[in-house]
Amino acid sequence: QVYLVESGGGLVQPGGSLRLSCAASGFTFSTSTMRWYRQAPGKGRELVALITSDDVRDYGDSVKGRFTISRDNAKNSVYLQMNSLKPEDTAVYYCYARLYRDGGLRDYWGQGTQVTVSS
Repeated sequence: QVYLVESGGGLVQPGGSLRLSCAASGFTFSTSTMRWYRQAPGKGRELVALITSDDVRDYGDSVKGRFTISRDNAKNSVYLQMNSLKPEDTAVYYCYARLYRDGGLRDYWGQGTQVTVSS
């Protein structure tokens, strides 16, 4: 069974920082590309960042230069360091993996963690 469990969300003032964590289990984490998505109220899910098994990273335009994705294969975990947070970063943040299972590619999502940026 694949599990993705996010943690680290909360309320932070504009300009502040938060670090999200995603603990993964049930698959070979070290060979998997991991992604963070977010969904703000009334909007669709947006790709925030991804990190490949080779440590190649990419970011959505709205977070470049402020957010950093990283991984620790020994802990089967992926992280999202968020700095210089803005009110528009307010959203539920999800950990995501697309895995080859049972003969096909399947999407796996965590339960999400709320990030609220407000004074």
